[in-house]
Amino acid sequence: MALSVPCYSTHPSFRNAGLRRKRARSSGAAPPLAAGLHLRPFPAAGGRGGGGGPAAGRRNPFARLDNRPRVAAEPPDGLAREQPEAPGPFLDSNQENDLLWEEKFPEGTTVTELPQTSHVSFSESDIPSSENTELPVDWSIKTRLLFTSSQPFTWADHLKAQEEAQGLVQHCRATEVTLPKSIQDPKLSTELRCTFQQSLIYWLHPALSWLPLFPRIGADRKMAGKTSPWSNDVTLQHVLMSDWSVSFTSLYNLLKTKLCPYFYVCTYQFTVLFRAAGLAGSDLITALISPTTRGLREAMRNEGIEFSLPLIKESGHKKETASGTSLGYGEEQAISDEDEEESFSWLEEMGVQDKIKKPDILSIKLRKEKHEVQMDHRPESVVLVKGINTFTLLNFLINCKSLVATSGPQAGLPPTLLSPVAFRGATMQILKARSVNVKTQALSGYRDQFSLEITGPIMPHSLHSLTMLLRSSQSGSFSAVLYPHEPTAVFNICLPVDKVLDREVVHKELTNCGLHPNTLEQLSQIPLLGKSSLRNVVLRDYIYNWRS
Repeated sequence: MALSVPCYSTHPSFRNAGLRRKRARSSGAAPPLAAGLHLRPFPAAGGRGGGGGPAAGRRNPFARLDNRPRVAAEPPDGLAREQPEAPGPFLDSNQENDLLWEEKFPEGTTVTELPQTSHVSFSESDIPSSENTELPVDWSIKTRLLFTSSQPFTWADHLKAQEEAQGLVQHCRATEVTLPKSIQDPKLSTELRCTFQQSLIYWLHPALSWLPLFPRIGADRKMAGKTSPWSNDVTLQHVLMSDWSVSFTSLYNLLKTKLCPYFYVCTYQFTVLFRAAGLAGSDLITALISPTTRGLREAMRNEGIEFSLPLIKESGHKKETASGTSLGYGEEQAISDEDEEESFSWLEEMGVQDKIKKPDILSIKLRKEKHEVQMDHRPESVVLVKGINTFTLLNFLINCKSLVATSGPQAGLPPTLLSPVAFRGATMQILKARSVNVKTQALSGYRDQFSLEITGPIMPHSLHSLTMLLRSSQSGSFSAVLYPHEPTAVFNICLPVDKVLDREVVHKELTNCGLHPNTLEQLSQIPLLGKSSLRNVVLRDYIYNWRS
């Protein structure tokens, strides 16, 4: 669209510029501003009467720095090539994690994202090799779920007191509810609403209503300015840690006896996932820690905790153990020492050994450990602890002084414990859910678009329960955008399996763990997502496609 400036409208060059813009518009080309093209510079100041060509040395001071003159002879199809590529439909789903995991979105974001999430297209690399009726297991903690559908979610609003109470009882008693494949009128289905309430429940310790206790990594800004009476009270800190140790030990005992399937320990620096034997294809209790540092790994090694680095081992590096003297490490160290001796002998043959300073022992040691320091705070630093060593890890974490921050908004606050089942000292919490109905623009006008937003620490069992429930309520069709807590995405790596487990035996041993049989079936599968996690899911005619 041509812009006219009244105070300069009498200038001949500006009048000619307006004519040139009109000619361009009449020839069928899209206006430069509308097509996203570069602006043309102003004509020369001295071009009177004839409206001379554009001045090469003078530029439009209001244009962007990367603007260049447009070639007049460029064909119309070139205009489309000049147009910047539109962001993909999944860009907004990943931008949120770049701001120190700032997962809370304003109200208006939900409405603007709906048109993008309702029309989802997958490339060949994003969809599985075959269509599936189930999603792959995802062990990352989600902070937000946004479901969209052509059918309303009004059934999820304003549960009756009896329905809410029934949902709480079903959760506490681990009642197994199997919904029909399709529910004709979800708003009138009491069973659906009770099951929805049951799917939103989780257990937390400690529970401080005025503090956001998840996520803990990068949460200093959210906690800044909040009341924390324990930050300067050593006695209160000891009381909090004593209660936390009791709750932590209670959770581990439940896990060991297979009455709890898994739980998370969320500190201000790293997150630990404890899984019962039989889950994720392992016949032993496993614990994954991410991210880690060289100092933490060294402290664990000094305490006699045997562990491995699964991602480093896959890359051909040494396996770290408590002794730190594995064969790969010894060979690597011997080769490195031989190379250094050969280099020094070569200097002696040249007669310049006295002129070149020989590196001291500390420098050599630092160089050898450089690769360990480089992977700190990265997904590759994930640590795996198995079997009896998980009990040693329990004692290590209870007595580890660096587990709790000594300064800042989180000073003196014990780590957050998250579990799908009740444990000693735990508090029942409920994920927040709200439905939104908006009008979205379509080719034939406007159409109704419905969404359901779930926020909070959404653990794997809740994600699976919600997808099973919505598959029935939305007649097998919906799409979802998932926002993972990024440090936990690496929990989806495939661990080395010693033997293939009998699923029937696993299900029988974990019958009393408090999970639905279908959810237990999914969590017993071997993870396939690697270092990534589910981010976009589409269900069409009861068939899943997903993108990670």
